[in-house]
Amino acid sequence: MGNSQSNSTNPRFDLAKRAFTERKLEDLKSLFDSLAAQSQSNGKYVSPSVFKAYIGVEGPLGDRMFDLVTQKRKDQKLTFEDLVIAKGTYEKGTNADIEEFIYQLLDVFDDGVVGRSDLEAVLTAVLRNISSHESHQSEPSSDREVLDIFLNAANLTTDDTKCTESCMSFEEFRSWCARLPSVRKFLGTLLSPRDSGSEVPMLVYPENIDPAVILLRKEYAWHIGGALPQDELHEWRLLYHSTVHGLSFSTFLGNISNDKGPTLLVIKDKEGYIYGGYASQPWEKHADFYGDMKSFLFQLYPKASVYRPTGANSNLQWCAIHFSSESIPNGIGFGGRAHHFGLFISANFDQGHTFTCTTFGSPSLSKTHQIYPEVIECWGVAIKRAQDNQDRLQGTVLERFKEDRHMLNMVGLANSSE
Repeated sequence: MGNSQSNSTNPRFDLAKRAFTERKLEDLKSLFDSLAAQSQSNGKYVSPSVFKAYIGVEGPLGDRMFDLVTQKRKDQKLTFEDLVIAKGTYEKGTNADIEEFIYQLLDVFDDGVVGRSDLEAVLTAVLRNISSHESHQSEPSSDREVLDIFLNAANLTTDDTKCTESCMSFEEFRSWCARLPSVRKFLGTLLSPRDSGSEVPMLVYPENIDPAVILLRKEYAWHIGGALPQDELHEWRLLYHSTVHGLSFSTFLGNISNDKGPTLLVIKDKEGYIYGGYASQPWEKHADFYGDMKSFLFQLYPKASVYRPTGANSNLQWCAIHFSSESIPNGIGFGGRAHHFGLFISANFDQGHTFTCTTFGSPSLSKTHQIYPEVIECWGVAIKRAQDNQDRLQGTVLERFKEDRHMLNMVGLANSSE
């Protein structure tokens, strides 16, 4: 396709083109042509409204993305060169390039700093996008409450003389992204649109359970899922719920004994804090720590954060049953050391503790070190095998450019290639 070539003398465009094969450039040109046709621009440019529909984001975040992709020209016209340069930087650049782009993207009001109002606007757009995918399996969440748990994960300061409000430094932005991998993933893939519903696992539980008692809201599931591979975001099935099954260690172990895959332990304590851990290995009796580096801890309320293993030690999972030695506390836990875990629930399921933990680089997850569980849930994480997606690997040139296929369907070009 000769149209993918350009006589441009723009060095940024020439450099960006090198990141793509000729086939990918042709696919990009097909994408641009479809968007330009929607824009009714005689194939010359993409309009702001069509671009924002393509990335699935409206409002200040969509406006800011368009402004950055068009290199702040303010002419309301996104050219093919703009698309290639943005894709080359945003998708094919170094991690530092991508982080710098996302940090600029967060400055939605373009005042040179990332303030609390910027973060509110960005998170509102992100959460609205996630919530637009209807789920009837969880209770509706308060928009303000959910927004606040993600805002609370940011350490904002007022030290910068340019800030008229509390703001986020680039260094803190990087830490914030590590604590909120789902937000980082979303912002890092805006130019590769896909069904955001695929990032929110289906939460499956018996019909006789009142959705109001379920701790794991879809926003919480999305947050945790940001730290997991795509094949673990298909379906999470409730294996144990203390409201239904009672606060019983033996019932807990019995209910999960047939599930040999990863699990999510979610706890709400009597102070109202919600937190837990992802266990990559089955809960089985051990006299010492076990597990692998896929496990992690998380907070859900009053703030959202994920804490992955630091490599400081391999004290990842703990599951001790019917030991009589005081040096081996009976119960389940994550990280730290015996009697000083990152998270621990005793075998009686009536108490436990959380401490600052070098295993995961996590703070105490609760308000006080000693905790008294009010609700405990355990979810089995179904792993979707690669063979399930085999058909998706077949298709035409437009299908190979799969991240843009949904938009091509919208403008009627995808079907014409079949």
